[in-house]
Amino acid sequence: MSAKERKVHAFVRVKPTANFPQDMIKYGPDNKSIDIYIRRDVKKGVINNKQTDWSFKLDGVLHNASQDSVYDAVARDLVSQALDGYNGTIMCYGQTGAGKTYTMTGATENYKHRGIIPRAIQQVFRAVEERIDQSITVRMSYLEIYNETLFDLLSTMPHDMSGDTHMAVVEYPQGVFVKGLSMHPASHEEDALNLLFEGETNRIIGEHTLNKNSSRSHCIFTIYIESHSRILSDAKYTASKINLVDLAGSERLGKTGSEGQVLKEATYINKSLSFLEQAIIALADRKRDHVPFRQSKLTHALKDSLGGNCNTVLVANIYGEAAQIEETLSSLRFATRMKWVTTEPAINEKYDPERMVKNLEKEIILLKQELAMHDSLVNRSLVNYDPLNEIQIAEINSQVRRYLEGATDDIDIMNIRQIQEVFKQFKVILSQQEQEVEARLRNKYTLIDKSDFAAITAAQKAGLVDAEGHLVGEVDGQGFGIGVVPLSKPGGKKVKARKAKEQLSPTTRKEGLGSPVLGKDLDSVSPSRSQLVSSTKDLDVKEGLLREQDAASIETHRSESVPKEESHRPSSPPSKLVAFEEFKNERGSEINRIFKENKAILSDRKKKASEITHRLNLIKQEMDITKEALGAQKKEREEQGEYVNEEGQIIIDEEEFLLVMKLKDLKKQYRSDFDELRDLKAEVQYCQHLVDQCRNRLISEFEIWYNESFLIPEDVQEAIKPGGNIRPGMIPMNRVLCLDEDEQERFDRLQGEVLPACPDSTSFYNAKMKTDQKHKYFRAMAALQQMHKKPGLITATVKNKPPAALHVI
Repeated sequence: MSAKERKVHAFVRVKPTANFPQDMIKYGPDNKSIDIYIRRDVKKGVINNKQTDWSFKLDGVLHNASQDSVYDAVARDLVSQALDGYNGTIMCYGQTGAGKTYTMTGATENYKHRGIIPRAIQQVFRAVEERIDQSITVRMSYLEIYNETLFDLLSTMPHDMSGDTHMAVVEYPQGVFVKGLSMHPASHEEDALNLLFEGETNRIIGEHTLNKNSSRSHCIFTIYIESHSRILSDAKYTASKINLVDLAGSERLGKTGSEGQVLKEATYINKSLSFLEQAIIALADRKRDHVPFRQSKLTHALKDSLGGNCNTVLVANIYGEAAQIEETLSSLRFATRMKWVTTEPAINEKYDPERMVKNLEKEIILLKQELAMHDSLVNRSLVNYDPLNEIQIAEINSQVRRYLEGATDDIDIMNIRQIQEVFKQFKVILSQQEQEVEARLRNKYTLIDKSDFAAITAAQKAGLVDAEGHLVGEVDGQGFGIGVVPLSKPGGKKVKARKAKEQLSPTTRKEGLGSPVLGKDLDSVSPSRSQLVSSTKDLDVKEGLLREQDAASIETHRSESVPKEESHRPSSPPSKLVAFEEFKNERGSEINRIFKENKAILSDRKKKASEITHRLNLIKQEMDITKEALGAQKKEREEQGEYVNEEGQIIIDEEEFLLVMKLKDLKKQYRSDFDELRDLKAEVQYCQHLVDQCRNRLISEFEIWYNESFLIPEDVQEAIKPGGNIRPGMIPMNRVLCLDEDEQERFDRLQGEVLPACPDSTSFYNAKMKTDQKHKYFRAMAALQQMHKKPGLITATVKNKPPAALHVI
């Protein structure tokens, strides 16, 4: 092993239990080894060669260890090195229910029982406060791998812009990244803990025999750290990350008794853990060249952590019970294999482009000053090293032209910039001369652009291209193109006896290069690009208008409608059909108006798309007719004989050439209309999205209005009338009528009890309180929307899964 390589550290944490088998599990005196003893099975006879004892050497055995001691042994040094620029990874591995999530996250209700992730966050932000000579930026991400599918646990945060982006593990030269995973900045410890608690509530958990709150997915919480020096002006900075991995537990289906969806989840979990072990075995074998990282999403995402430039630590969680001894042996074998894996930790140094540009600008100024000093010492005339202005460029152009005309033999050159400008002016003059020659040729001849793929393809199909790729022609004795052969000179060679060619139909000749499809009628039908752009802007304006008027208009309508409901409330709720018409005319009038306008715009876009589609069909028919005419021309020319000039180029007549140009124009028009149709389809899709959004918002607002107006009891109206502290739609009725201690009062009481003994827990409890309030608000809103199904009954939401966020138009 080289000096830079370092082995992975492996620790074992034993779950405390009242039935600890002291005769089967024993620890070494140095607390770095663990021995397992199993009694020989007498039922299998006297001759029984089955192994009964094992010994495992590790970096530490954590038995009856507190969360503080676990963090000090496992994570403190790794986090400190991450602040210096080293990547770090901590993984918790073991069977289900062995305490992996407790080790990694801890109990979020108790500050003293918090796990590795909250403690690592606290250590990082304390270091940020202490290192005043560095500007440190901290960001967070939370990835979940459930049934081999990637999920972003922080996608419900308000600043998340990833949307429905497809997530995938991708590799770059800088390392492995998850495409579509959102990263959220955190300026304080409380912000980071809020992100952690938000992700924890979005995790998928299940229940089986061994664990009532079993994690059904692998989760990776990542802390990204960037450190810039405040003192040095160097563009170099360090960028590191800490991966905190909570693996789902391996399961023996015979013991857990899993069925249905839980059984399917267990199958995916065991499969991914098996692939992880295969990758570990391959990494431990120095002779193997290939490591199967891509077998699963888990191993692919942890590629840098397992075999890259990373400090890696494994915590194997085991049961301290005799009934789970087989799973304990399996976890200890995995930890032993993990110790054979080596990594090469290195500081991740990067360069800041902005600071590098500033440093280079300073260096340029110093070099210019040094050149000026050198020129003055050698008595050179004042040389300007700045970029050339327009006058100097014009002077160089004049000198180059005089040089080409022979008026002068020398060009004045003082520095490198002038040399570069001289060559540039040579190119400019050459390009101008080429354009002049081409213009003169076009005035005298009819040319076909060889770079025009459509024209060349049509000519090749018509057989008009020779071996060298030149196109020539002849009409009524007057040559056109390049390489014309006049009839007065016998330069052409007759291939076959040529007969008089029949003319095309009068209709075709009258059309020439034109076509009824390309006339003014279709131009009047087709909307201009500016109209399409302006209409798209109208859609954005309407969407923004609805967003701006959302809060103000809804609150105003609520405040105006409640007094009317109190004075004219019917004895029984009206039908929803009648109430919906009333809602659209009063409180929902603004949303209904925007909904109708969006539907009108959508109908207009669909109509225009239909017109362009019809126009494209007409152009396609015209193209087919032109191709048939070209084929007939080619066949007739081959039958009657072809003429070639002195250079062996085939001569065609003007009528066939006009058909080629007409086909070219038709294809150009077809491409243009097709692009326009594609843009219109995108607009139709966007308009359809707005219409659906308006429709859903109109229905959801009506449901809330209907429940508030007709289903809330009259004795509760006083508690939620406008001007009070409780607004309709905010909390369910069972909370309105409840006088128990609320969350804020409970938090204030805990703050008075806990903070005097542990002031550092302020951020922890503040973040926990905000997360709880947010999700209870979402559950209350979801319950209120369900009131119309069973009036007076509030349905509960699924445990640990908040309802989907309401879409704002």
